[in-house]
Amino acid sequence: MMKRFALTGLAAGIALATLAGSAQAQEKWTMTTTWPDNLDLIQIDRHWVNLVNQLTDELQIDFRAGGTLMPGTQVFDATETGSIQAAGDWPGYWAGRSPAFSPLATTTSLFNGVDYLNWIQQWGGFELYQEVYGQYNMVYLPYGITNNESGFRGGTPIESLADLEGKRLRLSGRDQGRVLERLGGSQVTLAGGEIYQAIERGVVDGAEFSTPGVDYKAGFSEVADYWLTPGWHQSASVFGVMINQDAWDALSKETQEKLKIAADATMAWSLAWSERQSTEGTVKFLEDGTEISHLSEDDLAEIQRITNEVIVQGACENPMHAKVYHSMVSYLEHYANWRDISVPFNMSRVTDNLPSLKKIEACMQQETDS
Repeated sequence: MMKRFALTGLAAGIALATLAGSAQAQEKWTMTTTWPDNLDLIQIDRHWVNLVNQLTDELQIDFRAGGTLMPGTQVFDATETGSIQAAGDWPGYWAGRSPAFSPLATTTSLFNGVDYLNWIQQWGGFELYQEVYGQYNMVYLPYGITNNESGFRGGTPIESLADLEGKRLRLSGRDQGRVLERLGGSQVTLAGGEIYQAIERGVVDGAEFSTPGVDYKAGFSEVADYWLTPGWHQSASVFGVMINQDAWDALSKETQEKLKIAADATMAWSLAWSERQSTEGTVKFLEDGTEISHLSEDDLAEIQRITNEVIVQGACENPMHAKVYHSMVSYLEHYANWRDISVPFNMSRVTDNLPSLKKIEACMQQETDS
């Protein structure tokens, strides 16, 4: 009798737990992204969504490819207002709203992929994403990192900085455009899906988009015979998910934590996945006969010099821009205490020519005083 009662009680407990789980599974989100199905960066978004849907019973995300619900340019507003609950993005697309979004997405000749990982996880970067996106009624979970981008591709060779003079180049990012203009080129803004035809028709003299794996799958080998490396304009890139604040607040603390865990796991996966794809893409470009040129050390030093000036210029124009870069350069200087003595087995590039922290701080003080 006692055994039957125990079994009955156990069954009732299981039933109640099941009902509780069913009652909890009430949140359904609609999420889209800036990436259409034909751009491989969408795999990062899908990886996170799949993890979330496996990890939590409280939330299920209905993910739609970029362009199926709305143009990619509209996902920021849609998430901010709550028309959709979440959207995958690259922060640099919103630099017109605040220049602080630019370094949250990428840096010119500064961070590599490991630097972004370190900074986000241990040096205060995560909190700055919350501060910047929080101004627009959103929580932000960085969940993707790709390392150094390919560089410029085109139908005519570009082999040195001197060759940039007068060239019209597709390039994303405000700071990147400023550096390019100082080098004698002009920035052309095009959506990723428009680059192929722009190169093919000669609308631009060259273009950058993403890493070699992504570029190859976008078909650039068919229209661009020449490739200039390295991709100084985006020494690494970050991707993530914008989440409407009200939608986030409606989740339990446990589910919020699971979303963060999924983001961390996706971030680690994305860096390794991207490097594998970059390697395979490079091999395929070479097999197709693509000619690769590499900028000289003197050219790269000149890019670094101009980059440092552009970063200080931006810091003097916008307090949040200054705050983000101050955090980044402070990280690099702090990390150098260990990084520089662990060469050649360190996890980050060594540079003795960083943007001036003192000049950035002077800009920040001027903005405070005013």
